[in-house]
Amino acid sequence: MATVPVTAPSTWVLLRGLTREQGHWGDFPAQLQAALPPGSQVITPDLPGNGALWRTRSPAKVPEMVDALRQQLQGLGARGPCHVLAMSLGAMVTVDWMHRHPEEVADAVLINTSLRPYSPPWRRLQPRHYPTILRLLLTQAKARDWENAILQMTTRHPAVATEALLSHWLQLRQQHPVATANGLRQLWAATRYQAPRSAPPVPVLLLNGEGDRLVHPSCSSVLAASWGAPLLRHPTAGHDLPLDAGPWVVQQVLQWRAIRQPPQAPMPMQMPMPPA
Repeated sequence: MATVPVTAPSTWVLLRGLTREQGHWGDFPAQLQAALPPGSQVITPDLPGNGALWRTRSPAKVPEMVDALRQQLQGLGARGPCHVLAMSLGAMVTVDWMHRHPEEVADAVLINTSLRPYSPPWRRLQPRHYPTILRLLLTQAKARDWENAILQMTTRHPAVATEALLSHWLQLRQQHPVATANGLRQLWAATRYQAPRSAPPVPVLLLNGEGDRLVHPSCSSVLAASWGAPLLRHPTAGHDLPLDAGPWVVQQVLQWRAIRQPPQAPMPMQMPMPPA
Protein backbone atom coordinates (compact mmCIF):
# COMPACT_ATOMS: atom_id res chain seq x y z
CA MET A 1 0.00 0.00 0.00
CA ALA A 2 1.39 3.39 -0.97
CA THR A 3 1.80 5.79 1.91
CA VAL A 4 0.35 9.28 1.95
CA PRO A 5 2.59 11.96 3.49
CA VAL A 6 1.15 13.52 6.62
CA THR A 7 1.26 17.23 5.89
CA ALA A 8 -1.23 18.77 8.32
CA PRO A 9 0.14 20.22 11.57
CA SER A 10 -0.62 18.13 14.62
CA THR A 11 -0.24 18.18 18.40
CA TRP A 12 1.63 15.35 20.09
CA VAL A 13 1.55 14.72 23.84
CA LEU A 14 4.36 12.56 25.24
CA LEU A 15 3.81 10.88 28.61
CA ARG A 16 6.43 9.06 30.68
CA GLY A 17 5.95 6.56 33.47
CA LEU A 18 6.32 5.97 37.18
CA THR A 19 8.42 8.74 38.84
CA ARG A 20 9.89 9.68 35.43
CA GLU A 21 9.74 13.16 33.95
CA GLN A 22 10.02 14.97 30.63
CA GLY A 23 13.80 15.13 30.98
CA HIS A 24 13.97 11.34 30.70
CA TRP A 25 12.85 11.54 27.07
CA GLY A 26 16.33 12.73 26.13
CA ASP A 27 16.41 14.00 22.56
CA PHE A 28 13.41 11.94 21.42
CA PRO A 29 10.98 14.91 21.42
CA ALA A 30 13.38 16.78 19.12
CA GLN A 31 13.60 13.75 16.83
CA LEU A 32 9.81 13.58 16.59
CA GLN A 33 9.44 17.34 16.16
CA ALA A 34 11.91 17.33 13.27
CA ALA A 35 9.89 14.66 11.46
CA LEU A 36 6.48 16.33 11.86
CA PRO A 37 4.97 18.92 9.51
CA PRO A 38 5.75 22.60 10.21
CA GLY A 39 3.48 24.12 12.84
CA SER A 40 3.15 20.87 14.80
CA GLN A 41 3.43 20.84 18.59
CA VAL A 42 5.29 18.30 20.71
CA ILE A 43 4.31 18.71 24.36
CA THR A 44 5.99 16.77 27.19
CA PRO A 45 3.89 17.40 30.30
CA ASP A 46 4.86 15.95 33.66
CA LEU A 47 2.44 13.96 35.73
CA PRO A 48 1.81 15.50 39.18
CA GLY A 49 4.68 14.77 41.54
CA ASN A 50 7.28 14.42 38.80
CA GLY A 51 9.62 16.80 37.00
CA ALA A 52 8.55 20.43 37.09
CA LEU A 53 5.57 19.32 39.23
CA TRP A 54 7.69 17.56 41.83
CA ARG A 55 6.26 19.71 44.62
CA THR A 56 2.70 18.68 43.66
CA ARG A 57 0.95 15.80 45.40
CA SER A 58 0.62 12.80 43.09
CA PRO A 59 -2.95 11.50 42.76
CA ALA A 60 -3.44 7.94 43.97
CA LYS A 61 -5.85 7.13 41.12
CA VAL A 62 -5.22 7.10 37.38
CA PRO A 63 -8.47 8.98 36.52
CA GLU A 64 -7.35 11.81 38.80
CA MET A 65 -4.06 11.92 36.89
CA VAL A 66 -6.06 12.28 33.68
CA ASP A 67 -7.99 15.22 35.14
CA ALA A 68 -4.74 16.91 36.17
CA LEU A 69 -3.22 16.30 32.73
CA ARG A 70 -6.22 17.76 30.91
CA GLN A 71 -6.12 20.86 33.08
CA GLN A 72 -2.39 21.22 32.40
CA LEU A 73 -2.86 20.89 28.63
CA GLN A 74 -5.64 23.46 28.68
CA GLY A 75 -3.31 25.87 30.48
CA LEU A 76 -0.64 25.25 27.84
CA GLY A 77 -3.07 26.08 25.04
CA ALA A 78 -2.75 22.64 23.48
CA ARG A 79 -4.39 22.24 20.09
CA GLY A 80 -6.48 19.13 19.75
CA PRO A 81 -7.59 16.49 19.35
CA CYS A 82 -4.12 15.32 20.40
CA HIS A 83 -1.97 12.45 19.26
CA VAL A 84 -0.48 10.73 22.30
CA LEU A 85 2.69 8.68 22.68
CA ALA A 86 3.03 7.10 26.09
CA MET A 87 4.69 4.36 28.08
CA SER A 88 4.30 2.71 31.47
CA LEU A 89 2.09 4.74 33.84
CA GLY A 90 1.68 7.31 31.07
CA ALA A 91 0.07 4.62 28.93
CA MET A 92 -2.44 3.84 31.68
CA VAL A 93 -3.30 7.54 31.84
CA THR A 94 -3.73 7.54 28.07
CA VAL A 95 -6.03 4.51 28.08
CA ASP A 96 -8.26 6.11 30.71
CA TRP A 97 -8.21 9.44 28.82
CA MET A 98 -9.22 7.74 25.55
CA HIS A 99 -12.14 5.94 27.14
CA ARG A 100 -13.47 8.92 29.11
CA HIS A 101 -12.80 11.70 26.60
CA PRO A 102 -12.33 10.14 23.15
CA GLU A 103 -13.08 13.42 21.41
CA GLU A 104 -9.83 14.84 22.80
CA VAL A 105 -7.54 12.06 21.55
CA ALA A 106 -7.03 11.58 17.81
CA ASP A 107 -4.97 8.41 18.24
CA ALA A 108 -2.38 6.91 20.56
CA VAL A 109 0.93 5.07 20.39
CA LEU A 110 1.46 2.87 23.46
CA ILE A 111 4.96 1.55 24.15
CA ASN A 112 5.69 -1.71 26.01
CA THR A 113 2.33 -1.43 27.72
CA SER A 114 0.88 -3.72 30.37
CA LEU A 115 -2.58 -3.45 31.86
CA ARG A 116 -4.90 -5.16 34.26
CA PRO A 117 -6.94 -7.28 33.61
CA TYR A 118 -5.19 -8.33 30.41
CA SER A 119 -1.92 -9.58 31.93
CA PRO A 120 -1.03 -11.04 35.36
CA PRO A 121 1.35 -9.28 37.78
CA TRP A 122 4.29 -11.58 37.03
CA ARG A 123 4.09 -10.58 33.36
CA ARG A 124 3.64 -6.89 34.04
CA LEU A 125 6.81 -6.88 36.19
CA GLN A 126 9.09 -9.81 35.43
CA PRO A 127 10.06 -11.79 38.58
CA ARG A 128 13.77 -11.60 37.78
CA HIS A 129 13.69 -8.03 39.10
CA TYR A 130 11.99 -8.73 42.43
CA PRO A 131 15.27 -9.37 44.34
CA THR A 132 16.92 -6.22 42.95
CA ILE A 133 13.96 -4.01 43.85
CA LEU A 134 13.69 -5.51 47.34
CA ARG A 135 17.41 -5.06 47.93
CA LEU A 136 17.29 -1.41 46.89
CA LEU A 137 14.27 -0.76 49.11
CA LEU A 138 15.57 -2.57 52.17
CA THR A 139 19.09 -1.17 52.06
CA GLN A 140 18.04 2.45 51.43
CA ALA A 141 20.21 2.50 48.34
CA LYS A 142 21.96 5.62 47.10
CA ALA A 143 20.58 7.61 44.20
CA ARG A 144 23.22 6.34 41.80
CA ASP A 145 22.40 2.72 42.69
CA TRP A 146 18.72 3.35 41.97
CA GLU A 147 19.34 5.07 38.66
CA ASN A 148 21.82 2.44 37.55
CA ALA A 149 19.32 -0.30 38.42
CA ILE A 150 16.60 1.46 36.43
CA LEU A 151 18.98 1.81 33.51
CA GLN A 152 19.82 -1.90 33.60
CA MET A 153 16.14 -2.89 33.83
CA THR A 154 14.81 -0.58 31.13
CA THR A 155 17.48 -0.33 28.41
CA ARG A 156 19.47 -2.70 26.22
CA HIS A 157 21.51 -0.39 24.00
CA PRO A 158 20.78 3.28 24.82
CA ALA A 159 21.85 5.80 22.22
CA VAL A 160 23.63 7.79 24.96
CA ALA A 161 26.79 6.50 26.66
CA THR A 162 25.98 4.90 30.01
CA GLU A 163 27.99 7.28 32.19
CA ALA A 164 26.61 10.34 30.42
CA LEU A 165 23.09 8.99 30.77
CA LEU A 166 23.52 8.21 34.46
CA SER A 167 24.93 11.70 35.08
CA HIS A 168 21.93 13.25 33.35
CA TRP A 169 19.45 11.15 35.31
CA LEU A 170 21.17 11.96 38.59
CA GLN A 171 20.99 15.64 37.73
CA LEU A 172 17.27 15.31 37.04
CA ARG A 173 16.81 13.57 40.39
CA GLN A 174 18.65 16.37 42.16
CA GLN A 175 16.72 19.13 40.39
CA HIS A 176 13.30 17.51 40.75
CA PRO A 177 13.42 15.02 43.64
CA VAL A 178 10.35 12.81 43.65
CA ALA A 179 9.05 12.51 47.20
CA THR A 180 8.84 8.96 48.53
CA ALA A 181 5.15 9.49 49.29
CA ASN A 182 4.52 10.62 45.72
CA GLY A 183 6.34 7.60 44.33
CA LEU A 184 4.23 5.31 46.49
CA ARG A 185 1.00 7.03 45.42
CA GLN A 186 1.96 6.62 41.76
CA LEU A 187 2.79 2.96 42.34
CA TRP A 188 -0.51 2.47 44.16
CA ALA A 189 -2.38 4.11 41.27
CA ALA A 190 -0.62 1.92 38.70
CA THR A 191 -1.20 -1.24 40.73
CA ARG A 192 -4.90 -0.59 41.21
CA TYR A 193 -5.77 0.68 37.75
CA GLN A 194 -8.19 -1.62 35.94
CA ALA A 195 -8.49 -0.89 32.23
CA PRO A 196 -11.87 -1.33 30.53
CA ARG A 197 -12.44 -4.68 28.84
CA SER A 198 -13.43 -2.97 25.61
CA ALA A 199 -10.94 -1.62 23.08
CA PRO A 200 -10.24 2.11 23.19
CA PRO A 201 -12.65 4.06 20.95
CA VAL A 202 -9.81 5.73 19.02
CA PRO A 203 -7.02 4.19 16.86
CA VAL A 204 -4.11 2.68 18.78
CA LEU A 205 -0.66 1.53 17.65
CA LEU A 206 1.29 -0.76 19.97
CA LEU A 207 5.10 -0.72 19.89
CA ASN A 208 7.19 -3.29 21.68
CA GLY A 209 10.86 -4.05 22.25
CA GLU A 210 11.55 -7.78 22.12
CA GLY A 211 14.45 -7.18 24.48
CA ASP A 212 12.20 -5.74 27.20
CA ARG A 213 13.42 -7.27 30.46
CA LEU A 214 11.07 -5.29 32.71
CA VAL A 215 7.63 -5.99 31.21
CA HIS A 216 7.15 -9.28 29.38
CA PRO A 217 6.59 -8.69 25.62
CA SER A 218 3.50 -10.91 25.77
CA CYS A 219 1.66 -8.05 27.49
CA SER A 220 1.66 -6.10 24.22
CA SER A 221 0.64 -9.21 22.26
CA VAL A 222 -2.38 -9.76 24.48
CA LEU A 223 -3.51 -6.15 24.04
CA ALA A 224 -3.06 -6.33 20.28
CA ALA A 225 -5.18 -9.48 20.10
CA SER A 226 -7.84 -8.14 22.47
CA TRP A 227 -8.15 -4.74 20.82
CA GLY A 228 -7.51 -5.71 17.21
CA ALA A 229 -4.70 -3.13 17.21
CA PRO A 230 -1.49 -3.29 15.15
CA LEU A 231 1.66 -4.33 17.02
CA LEU A 232 5.16 -3.59 15.75
CA ARG A 233 8.22 -5.07 17.44
CA HIS A 234 11.81 -3.91 17.58
CA PRO A 235 14.04 -7.01 17.63
CA THR A 236 16.56 -5.88 20.27
CA ALA A 237 15.37 -2.76 22.12
CA GLY A 238 14.35 -2.82 25.77
CA HIS A 239 11.57 -1.28 27.82
CA ASP A 240 12.64 2.32 27.19
CA LEU A 241 12.13 1.98 23.46
CA PRO A 242 12.49 5.71 22.64
CA LEU A 243 15.88 5.74 24.37
CA ASP A 244 17.12 2.52 22.74
CA ALA A 245 15.67 3.08 19.27
CA GLY A 246 14.23 6.60 18.96
CA PRO A 247 14.57 6.92 15.14
CA TRP A 248 12.82 3.55 14.71
CA VAL A 249 9.92 4.71 16.91
CA VAL A 250 9.54 7.91 14.89
CA GLN A 251 9.60 5.95 11.63
CA GLN A 252 6.90 3.51 12.77
CA VAL A 253 4.70 6.33 14.05
CA LEU A 254 4.92 8.30 10.82
CA GLN A 255 4.28 5.27 8.62
CA TRP A 256 1.25 4.30 10.69
CA ARG A 257 -0.08 7.84 10.52
CA ALA A 258 0.57 8.10 6.80
CA ILE A 259 -1.64 5.15 5.84
CA ARG A 260 -4.56 6.79 7.64
CA GLN A 261 -6.39 9.89 6.57
CA PRO A 262 -4.40 13.04 7.38
CA PRO A 263 -6.14 15.03 10.15
CA GLN A 264 -7.56 18.47 9.72
CA ALA A 265 -5.63 21.41 11.08
CA PRO A 266 -5.84 21.22 14.89
CA MET A 267 -7.97 23.63 16.85
CA PRO A 268 -7.51 24.87 20.42
CA MET A 269 -8.74 22.25 22.83
CA GLN A 270 -12.01 23.09 24.55
CA MET A 271 -11.77 20.87 27.59
CA PRO A 272 -14.02 21.42 30.57
CA MET A 273 -12.14 22.05 33.76
CA PRO A 274 -11.94 18.90 35.90
CA PRO A 275 -14.00 19.08 39.07
CA ALA A 276 -12.15 20.45 42.10
